[in-house]
Amino acid sequence: MSDTYIYSLISQSKKIAVLIDPEKCPSESDLQQLIERAEFAGVDFFFVGGSTVTRDEFNHCIEILTKHAKIPVVIFPGASHQVSEKADALLYLSLLSGRNPDFLIGHHVASAQEVFDMNIEIIPTAYILIDGGTTTSVAYVSQTTPIPPGKENIILNTVKAGILQGKKLVYLDAGSGAKESIPTNVIRSISALNRPLIIGGGIRNIETIREMHEAGANVVVIGNKIEEDIDFLLDIRTYQESSI
Repeated sequence: MSDTYIYSLISQSKKIAVLIDPEKCPSESDLQQLIERAEFAGVDFFFVGGSTVTRDEFNHCIEILTKHAKIPVVIFPGASHQVSEKADALLYLSLLSGRNPDFLIGHHVASAQEVFDMNIEIIPTAYILIDGGTTTSVAYVSQTTPIPPGKENIILNTVKAGILQGKKLVYLDAGSGAKESIPTNVIRSISALNRPLIIGGGIRNIETIREMHEAGANVVVIGNKIEEDIDFLLDIRTYQESSI
C-alpha cells in the first residue's frame, strides 16, 4: 500500500489513459488486439471500471489485461466489488460532488478489509462529476447531480475540500457518453492547486486532448471514442510522438 510508482507516473504531464468498461469487455482475442494497438499508440494507462459491472465481468477483464498488457492497469471502481490485487493501482475514489453516502464512504467501508490487505498501490482520489450535457450512467447509478460547468467556484471549493481531506489526485469527469467535455478554464483553475489532475468524459478528438494537456491536465481519459473508432489510436500515436 505504500508504493507510489503509478502516482508518480500520473503526476507527469501529457499522459493518456484508455478507459475499459468490463461490461463491454470483448473476447480475449479482441482485447489482445486493443492492447497491441494501445501499446503501439503510446497509451500510458488502462483504466478499468464501470457503473453497472458485475464482479465476474470485472475479474475477467482484469485477468486478460494483466496477462497481456505492458501498459499499467489502474482500477477506476464503480462499486466496492471492483477491486483486484492483480492490477497495478486502485484509484480510491470519493464522489465529492454528490451527497450520496454510499459513494462518499459506504462502498469504501464495504471493501476496506479486502483493500487494506492487498499488495497494491492505493491512491486517494477526489472524484467530481461535471455536467456534460446529458445524464450519464455514473450520475444515474450514484443518484447524484453533477456540478454545472459554469459554477467554477463550487468546483474549485469542492476540490479544495478534497485536498484538505488528504486526497492525492483530482479526477474531473463529465461521464461516459457526455456531449460536452470539461471546459479548459475549469482545468486551468484546478491545475493551479498543485494536485495531479485527471480529466475524462466527452473527449472525441486530438485537439481537445491537446487543449486539456496545455490547460494543465496530467492525464486525459478516452473511453467511448475508442469503442466507436479504434483507429483513433493511430491519431493518438501521432499526437504522442509530436509531444515528445
